[in-house]
Amino acid sequence: MLRLWISRKKLLAEPKLLGQWGERKSERFLRRKGMKTVVRNFSCNAGEIDLVMSDFDSGLVFVEVKSRADEKFSAVESSITPDKRAKLVRTARYFIQTRNIEDIPMRFDVVIVILGDKGRGQIRHYENAFVP
Repeated sequence: MLRLWISRKKLLAEPKLLGQWGERKSERFLRRKGMKTVVRNFSCNAGEIDLVMSDFDSGLVFVEVKSRADEKFSAVESSITPDKRAKLVRTARYFIQTRNIEDIPMRFDVVIVILGDKGRGQIRHYENAFVP
């Protein structure tokens, strides 16, 4: 299990570790908002979904997490391209189909985690970030 407290230097040196750290921070953030974790890192031939959460009011929530050290060159939101959204939708449909889920509302959220230079970092949560 990945610890949430890891040295900033180690996170900056290992992008994969930064991504895992961001996913864990995102999951804790969403759980504090009342969501429950259904699946972490769901993958299939169609693609991968970082988190599948259950939200009492909104049914299933498919969450794309983007973690970055900073935003010096561009806003992280720009990395959620139309192709990325289409891949997420295909993967979510596969998830629903293989689990025989019917008549449950769903939405797609994006969580951005920025490590930053100091402090705890920054988390931005975009509920219903896009509609398929």
